[in-house]
Amino acid sequence: MTDPAITVIVPGLDVAPYVPAALDSLRNQTRGDWRAILIDDGSADETGELFERAAARDERFRTLRLPRTRGLGAARNAGLDLATTPFVGFLDADDEFTPSALERMIGTLEHTGSDFVIGAYTRLRPQPDGTYLDGPIQPWVAAATAPERHRVTLDEHPAATGSIVAWAKASRARVWDDLRFPEGRLYEDQVVAQRMLVSASAFDTIPDVVVRWRMRPDGSSITQREAELAVLHDCLDAMADGLDVLSGHAQARQARVDLIREMDVPRLRTIADSHQDLRYREALDAFEALLDEGGRS
Repeated sequence: MTDPAITVIVPGLDVAPYVPAALDSLRNQTRGDWRAILIDDGSADETGELFERAAARDERFRTLRLPRTRGLGAARNAGLDLATTPFVGFLDADDEFTPSALERMIGTLEHTGSDFVIGAYTRLRPQPDGTYLDGPIQPWVAAATAPERHRVTLDEHPAATGSIVAWAKASRARVWDDLRFPEGRLYEDQVVAQRMLVSASAFDTIPDVVVRWRMRPDGSSITQREAELAVLHDCLDAMADGLDVLSGHAQARQARVDLIREMDVPRLRTIADSHQDLRYREALDAFEALLDEGGRS
């Protein structure tokens, strides 16, 4: 087998119905020099067994089964500890790569020498007949990724702060030498995304859709559980921590604040207005006051 160029870290927790499509999206890549570390985060369903069957049939897959559920951040960190390739990427086990995702991302980095590349993504929404409808590229995603840019910095492209997910990027392995995901909390990729931008000597953006992000019909995705008070606290903490990281980059921080006010606060305010627990509204009020004051740092 050709030495792999990229390790794709694929964590999964109780996502057996979606694993086949996720792994097929790797097998169908137009660039085949990848390795995937499939991490079962203590699943109670057949996720781990599906991972092991895939590894038995294709040597590019390697499995790691955690004895108990540790969370997405810890699962990704476990994969990072095993990565030995020049490039690293992520794919959640309920999402899908587009066929040319790795070719476009790795090829761009090989051409530019940048630290990482940010691609666009769309959302797969469940339909009544059990199928999924692929949606459009959302405006904030387009603002972060289009047009194609090579070797830019955060101060040159502050709208890149709108790309807060781990899985629409590929990076050089050195990016992760001193960087890991927070553990024991949700929305763990947001602060990491801002740290990557602040630390980068240069990064690239491509307008190509590289990932299709699945909304689960059972409502179990984190973004579908934001009415839970604990989920809200993790959400607000992640946004606040990300803003703290950006504190030395005024335009980038303001771009992130503007997007939070436009996209996140109205969504959470709608939940708060009908929430039975007053602590939900109080937490959101305190966060909005933080935005008004300019942050915690």
